[in-house]
Amino acid sequence: MDWTLEVLVVPVSDLDRAKAFYQDQCGFRAEIDAAFFEGVGRFVQLTPPGSRCSIVLESGMPEPPGQPRMAPGSLRGLQLCVTDIEAARAALVGGGVEVTPVLHVGASGWAEGRGEDDWNSFLFFQDPDGNGWAVQEAPAPLAER
Repeated sequence: MDWTLEVLVVPVSDLDRAKAFYQDQCGFRAEIDAAFFEGVGRFVQLTPPGSRCSIVLESGMPEPPGQPRMAPGSLRGLQLCVTDIEAARAALVGGGVEVTPVLHVGASGWAEGRGEDDWNSFLFFQDPDGNGWAVQEAPAPLAER
């Protein structure tokens, strides 16, 4: 049996603002914007281009048993992979997203510019609530790795 990671919940304070950010500025595809029942919660599912894993933004939904909600802006470590870090940065900047320069890990920590080794070129950004994202350059598309 496969266990596939398909959805990550991103805690936000304003669903419409977050949806606009991810869809209009980051280029994620909006797939679902629905409420389960009248007056009981709403969820928005968006998918990064080419990804099989989506993010969900929700409001007013009941807490899952034993799983308290994360505060808006508390999520870190979300990572996207691309095959052209400069093109990804240009697309995000073109969408109005505040993005770091392209960075790599060097002998003294983070340094500006592309890394010489595969997998060592990154950029970072945050959504309007402060949830932190990394974008890493991969040497080949996922289907070829």
